[in-house]
Amino acid sequence: MDTTAKAPIVLIHGLWMTPKSWDTWAARFRAAGHDVIVPGWPGIDDRSVADVRRDPDPLKGIGLKQIADHYERIIRALPAKPIIMGHSFGGVITQMLADRGLGVAYVGVAPGQTAGVTALPLSTLWTGTPILSNPFARNGAKPLSKRHFHFTFGNDLDRAASDRLWEEYAVPSYNRVFFEGVLSVLDEKGGVTHVDYGRPDRAPLLVVTGEIDHVVPPAIGEAIVKKYRASGGPAVVEYKTYAGRTHRLVSQDGWEEIADDALAWATSHATP
Repeated sequence: MDTTAKAPIVLIHGLWMTPKSWDTWAARFRAAGHDVIVPGWPGIDDRSVADVRRDPDPLKGIGLKQIADHYERIIRALPAKPIIMGHSFGGVITQMLADRGLGVAYVGVAPGQTAGVTALPLSTLWTGTPILSNPFARNGAKPLSKRHFHFTFGNDLDRAASDRLWEEYAVPSYNRVFFEGVLSVLDEKGGVTHVDYGRPDRAPLLVVTGEIDHVVPPAIGEAIVKKYRASGGPAVVEYKTYAGRTHRLVSQDGWEEIADDALAWATSHATP
């Protein structure tokens, strides 16, 4: 139906990023006639990359539940239920919002795993080393080095090209988010990212990964989908991976194909 086809779209960015990371998909979806909302996490809000780097204090101590609650308030104020898409840790938040029944369809773009999904490849562990190596800084906000950005986001590029993207997009982390995400992996019932994998009335969910992603490699995407399907719940969960794609699925050359696929899937599966 037309109201479903032109549902509003909420885009949720990930760790080390701001809403700017979604500029590509947001513009494309708006050109397709959708109202697109791209709120920043609490502490980032609508601040520029340069401003967040200059003063990361508002990011300190903020956790995943606080971020999910922030998006829930925004979504409940919309005139219609949206399609919700989240990248990386934004994909974790997307799953948490799906568990609250807030969207008509969901797309996790290289999404992190929620509580009880124990797949944790070595490359994923390495992406968290700068944060996890210092538990005393659990509530801090650590800058992302250019070297580590190259491993996590720019592994298809030479160092110079990766450094240019760092300058344009990268901001400090929310350390608490990373600690909560990792601890939840081992605590399905009590973890902050707990969701009901068998929830029967959850709107359809698509999980998308990139073949050469170091942060969320296909093994994690497959494990997430397997967890939902193993619950025996009737809700739709589908999976797709893209050859030659890194964690930068929303901006790497060829992003248009993934954006169009995600939108076509979401609009065709949306459940009012």
